[in-house]
Amino acid sequence: MHEYYVSFAERQRGVAMMIRKYAVASRRTLRLSRLLQIGLIFAFWLAGELLVRVFGLPIPGGIAGMLIVLALLSSRRLGLGCMRRGANWFLAEMLLFFIPAVLAVLDHRELLGLLGLKILVVILAGTCIVMTVTALCVDLFYRWGAGSGGGGHAAR
Repeated sequence: MHEYYVSFAERQRGVAMMIRKYAVASRRTLRLSRLLQIGLIFAFWLAGELLVRVFGLPIPGGIAGMLIVLALLSSRRLGLGCMRRGANWFLAEMLLFFIPAVLAVLDHRELLGLLGLKILVVILAGTCIVMTVTALCVDLFYRWGAGSGGGGHAAR
């Protein structure tokens, strides 16, 4: 009868090993499945939407979902491999997400005239300004880090 007796600690170790084995298998499956990764990204978007609606936050649900992903990535609870294939698919098929916007422009013919040209100039100018300011900030902080010996590439 003694050989059939399993202590509580041994049962806990067995359960912990089963959980570990399941976690490793599910991570491996998630890393290999693009469809599951797309589902995970969608789940983060839904979680962000839920947070925004429940707490009445003044930000879009997609942004809240991205903040959740950022928190999980920076705490290392979520690895990049768990989302890489799904994110790459979204980036590769991004044109599909802009088709409704293009159709909306075609519905409003006035955007194809002088008004549309003005809007295009504002968008291009804004993009150039943002890119220039970003490049100047990166350059400034790079020089500041390299000059203080704080680990910039030039200091190495």
